[in-house]
Amino acid sequence: MKKIVILGSTGSIGTTALEVIKKLNTGYQVLGLSADRNIDLLEKQIGDFYPQVVAVMNEEAADMLRAKSRELRVKVLSGIEGLKNLASLPEANFIIFAVVGAIGLLPFLEAIRTGKTVALANKETLVIAGEIILAEVKKYQAKILPLDSEHSAIFQCLHKEDQRGDYLKEVKKIILTASGGPFYNYSLEQLKKVTVEEALRHPQWKMGKKITIDSATLMNKGLETIEAHYLFDLPYEKIDILIHPEAIVHSMVEFVDGTLRAQISLPDMRYPIQYALTYPQRMNTHLPSLDWNKVKQLNFFPPEKKKFPCLDLAIEAGKKGGTYPVVLNAANEIAVDSFLRKKISFLQIGETVKKILEKHKSIKNPNLQDILTCDLWARKETEKLIKNA
Repeated sequence: MKKIVILGSTGSIGTTALEVIKKLNTGYQVLGLSADRNIDLLEKQIGDFYPQVVAVMNEEAADMLRAKSRELRVKVLSGIEGLKNLASLPEANFIIFAVVGAIGLLPFLEAIRTGKTVALANKETLVIAGEIILAEVKKYQAKILPLDSEHSAIFQCLHKEDQRGDYLKEVKKIILTASGGPFYNYSLEQLKKVTVEEALRHPQWKMGKKITIDSATLMNKGLETIEAHYLFDLPYEKIDILIHPEAIVHSMVEFVDGTLRAQISLPDMRYPIQYALTYPQRMNTHLPSLDWNKVKQLNFFPPEKKKFPCLDLAIEAGKKGGTYPVVLNAANEIAVDSFLRKKISFLQIGETVKKILEKHKSIKNPNLQDILTCDLWARKETEKLIKNA
């Protein structure tokens, strides 16, 4: 029996995960759910899945739900302590991490320190604290299963090989594919005029607002490169990126003998979520199959980094290490939020992140407190920069 907690149950990953769990039917019990402030949807999920505990990040929203807790027969936690308690719930053995941003770091560490299996959709935690997290995973014998479609694809492609300790010697490189978002064929002049509404219309995936904007700037692929570096213990030189607008080939592994293995499916997050839930088995829940008769062509081409500078900013921050990835992520979160509130333009997202990185004095081998301090510094500096622009 997988006893499941979903952190971020009201977001796109969380709602999809609950849909998959309902289809799987037996062998899965939802013990805990969390939301930021969407208590209407959370209340419906409580009625559908009967969790023991829920956590609401927003204190005011949590109080509103507490007023109904006796009727709903659920314990209501709140704030970051609530998320931490939910992530380490003793009865749970499988945590789906779908919260957005660096806010997930402390709850993620709590889950690892109780030796749980964590299905990870929150890439920011590995980006900002990869070394610390991997050390804790080893210490507490926890397990991370990737939920991002690209990392799930690599994980599946390496499934047989990683049973051997020396399997990385056989990997020439991994290739992360990117849909390119809605603007991969735009000119620089067109990118100057991009609106929030246009940026939120992703051509292939239905996702939350923040990751949709990250996909449009290619920052998401940069963050995924750092995540892949940690997940698969590969140097950055062995991680390539290709734009693949059809989003059917979710990523590939090239081996030293010149052969490639790819994971292919329709662009639908139910596939990687279900694989993580049923791993190491596969189950038939009658998800739609790819109809090759309808696939007219598959295109692949390199990203245009001059038009999408966020990609190189992320990869360079990852290579430099220290607290550069922390600052990159924090500055990006504030810049994306500012763009969504129409305070800055689309191209100013990358420009803003670059300026904050240039101001930062990195700390080598940071501890957890260093990471939290640099995260807060970068957020304040980014807010100040945007306010004074």
